[in-house]
Amino acid sequence: MNTTLRDRIGNWATRLGWRIVWSLDDFYARFSKLGDHEFFDNREFPWIPDIEADWRKVRAELDGLLPYTSDLPNFQDISREQRDLSQDDGWKTYFFYAFGLKAWGACRRCPETAKLLQRIPGMKTAFFSILAPGKRLPRHRGPYKGVLRLHLGLLIPEPAERCAIVVNSKLRHWQEGKALIFDDCFFHEAWNETDSFRVVLFVDLIRPMRFPANIVNAVMIWGIALSPFVLGSARGYFRWERRFEKIMNQRKPTR
Repeated sequence: MNTTLRDRIGNWATRLGWRIVWSLDDFYARFSKLGDHEFFDNREFPWIPDIEADWRKVRAELDGLLPYTSDLPNFQDISREQRDLSQDDGWKTYFFYAFGLKAWGACRRCPETAKLLQRIPGMKTAFFSILAPGKRLPRHRGPYKGVLRLHLGLLIPEPAERCAIVVNSKLRHWQEGKALIFDDCFFHEAWNETDSFRVVLFVDLIRPMRFPANIVNAVMIWGIALSPFVLGSARGYFRWERRFEKIMNQRKPTR
């Protein structure tokens, strides 16, 4: 089979797979244990205070990486699907997990962050999400309703009204040491119109659902983790991670 035909088949299979994923939105919403909301009440997640209490440990590890911000990968360089959202150097990432696949180098370099992530039930994806000054992410929606998104504020610039996220029409401002949980399958946008970097610990966790949706979700997440969408991005990231370790050992930091 030639490369062009293989790529076409792969692209067709990927599109079909995402159509199946999107068709589950209403089913998941109906069986969600927490309802179907833009933002969720943190009291529904009894582990959040424990996570928030240790945020400074995560911030300390982030501070060790920030001098190397220019060397971190752009999100769209890791995941091609993000090119509709960003095509410049304004959205940097540092991954720990991608749909359950572990970035061993990152977890070794940031052990306190890795420990904290293990205390988040159903954690599947996690990374430092770094928005540069003046960066805006346009209105978009996530692909899969089987997960919820958590943002733990780590470095939040002032003034607050110039750094925010809107999900549907509901606006929230990040706070350092505080968690926001929302459903990224609603249309949302984010911006940092300040003069400093905004950084959150970005986590996707399994949405709590009743039977049989919880079983369907587990199977779908397993399938997504094995898809070209995830495996291709993971391979690219792991290659970058090896290069970054060399950079950390050889070059003075730049920011």
